Amino acid sequence: MLHNLQIVSAAVVPIFALIGLGHLLYRFDFPGASFWPQLERLVYFILLPALLIEALATARVDGSRALAVAEAVGLTITAMTVLMIALRRFFPLDGPGFTSMFQGAVRFNSYLGIAAALSVYGPDGAAVAAMAAAVMIPLVNVYCVAVLSHYASAQASPRTVVRGIVRNPLIISCVIGIALNVTGIGLPFGTEGIMESVGRASLPLGLMTVGAGLQLRSARGKGGVLAAIAGLKLAVMPLLAWCVAWLLGMTTLETQVLVLFGALPTATSAYILARQMGGDAPLMATVLTTQTAISFITLPVVLLLIGTG
Repeated sequence: MLHNLQIVSAAVVPIFALIGLGHLLYRFDFPGASFWPQLERLVYFILLPALLIEALATARVDGSRALAVAEAVGLTITAMTVLMIALRRFFPLDGPGFTSMFQGAVRFNSYLGIAAALSVYGPDGAAVAAMAAAVMIPLVNVYCVAVLSHYASAQASPRTVVRGIVRNPLIISCVIGIALNVTGIGLPFGTEGIMESVGRASLPLGLMTVGAGLQLRSARGKGGVLAAIAGLKLAVMPLLAWCVAWLLGMTTLETQVLVLFGALPTATSAYILARQMGGDAPLMATVLTTQTAISFITLPVVLLLIGTG
């Protein structure tokens, strides 16, 4: 246990230190408020896709295991979606408010997840995380857009949903990386080092943008709802992920990564989607901030429970 604690601490402390640094820089207006949205675009469209392509293109992927990971991810997210809709009647929230609760319980922070998987489980863990993200990203977006369309009275045609998924840079990069791996092409000579260097930059910069987006004062007066959402995301979902992995007979590493992703706080993209589609954006920002803060405690605990290798 002590050895695992040392491994988890060595992996998690730098991650949350970068989140804290991003928040401090934002609070002191350095280098300026306009810098952070541009940095987030750079990470989202260039740096993180490079990391995903490099991880998937060079991974030792067993085709049958990729399908197993996809099945486990799909079942976990779908089960959580059904649970959230079933619990809808028990929370005193209007339609837009429920959409923020739903996103808070189902979405995950891919920056934090890939950084943690790489730090704790190494390149093999990062490869499994990339495979999981390749399924999670489109599926979560479909479910969230559908829930926002229904409960927030936003208008989103099937064509709009499909267009958003097809154009998602993270999905595109996952498809490219898997195609390069499956076809045996891999990364051409001389580009692997470049892609790795560019991709690695996505993790510290992406985590700093998470910190810059935190709104620590926004959680006041919303304790009950926030506690329920945090419990569902940071405790119930990783438990659900573990149950699915156990039922499907997943390998130890696959189970660890699946549970890790289940235990992640929600992503900043949830706020953007809420703002664009008529959801409760202020509540979404509060959920994001609260979950990230609580995960300082819960994520290391989950990592200790599932082991480090």
